[in-house]
Amino acid sequence: MNKEAVNHTIWFVYDGECPLCTNAALALRIQKKYGSLHLVNAREEKTHFVLEEINKRKLGLDEGMIIYDGRQFYHGKTALSFMAKCGENQGFFNLFNKALFWSEGLASITYPWMRGLRNLLLCRLHIPQIDNLNLKSEPIFKDVFGDSWDELPPVMKKHYLNRPYSDDINVVNGHLDLMCAGPVKLLAPLFWMTGGIPPLNAQNVPITVHFESHRNSKAFTFNRIFHFANRKPYRFQSRMLQLGGNEVVELMKFGIGWKTSFHWEDGCVKLKHRGYILKLFGHYIPIPLTLLIGEGNALEKPVDDYTFDMQVDITHPWWGKVYGYKGRFYLKGED
Repeated sequence: MNKEAVNHTIWFVYDGECPLCTNAALALRIQKKYGSLHLVNAREEKTHFVLEEINKRKLGLDEGMIIYDGRQFYHGKTALSFMAKCGENQGFFNLFNKALFWSEGLASITYPWMRGLRNLLLCRLHIPQIDNLNLKSEPIFKDVFGDSWDELPPVMKKHYLNRPYSDDINVVNGHLDLMCAGPVKLLAPLFWMTGGIPPLNAQNVPITVHFESHRNSKAFTFNRIFHFANRKPYRFQSRMLQLGGNEVVELMKFGIGWKTSFHWEDGCVKLKHRGYILKLFGHYIPIPLTLLIGEGNALEKPVDDYTFDMQVDITHPWWGKVYGYKGRFYLKGED
């Protein structure tokens, strides 16, 4: 195909296993003045030249459909805006698309809902992600740590070994000392009710932590089980998602999250507070919890190839340290 023909062809790359994406691809009609539409099923046409260009640009098809007009790649929300602008002015789908995604600002609001619906459909249908960038070949946190990854000692790499879009599970065992004071202690009933951090003072508490990956997600999931004396085992679950670079959000129940950045400094992994958020309809909304419960920071220090120490502190500007836990963890089979 010559260059002139390519420039008058619009390529729509979609997920052929996703009912939502397939229906969108089949229903879209492009106005003739913009060119002719060609569909590319990313599941079946992996050697297509457009797919090769997409991979070179590191555009993830699991993050959104892609449209290529011969000059520019439109990804996710910008693809929806392109469809709204260039689609025909007739047909229910095209008119609906124009009404919903006529501006990139509006598409930014609505697109996360569509992406979430697509991921839910794939999960319910037991269909794996496309993973066109082969992300599951590397640990989730290799990209988070960036150039520092190669400097991490063996125990830290084993700790962060989980890959995205996989069934990886790593287990560590340990014992923790917990402290609770100030506003966290006052809000203890709320923490217990919502399944948050265990708000009590206790020493040498046995704990088992499962680090889990999932086939349809890039998240790094924590499944912590605290074995308190005179209490039934307490489960505290959360999941981490990379926001970009070394910044990560840890999400708990009801969409409340803690933003943090990861650093390899002074022979330790340091997690530095970046604020609290509420995840609502796919969007991360900052919330002023720092003024209420304080700022959270954490440190992980390697001991040997199978052991590391961890310390988490929440410090309030008026109350001082209001929560914390510290202890030693052993990789499974090494305790």
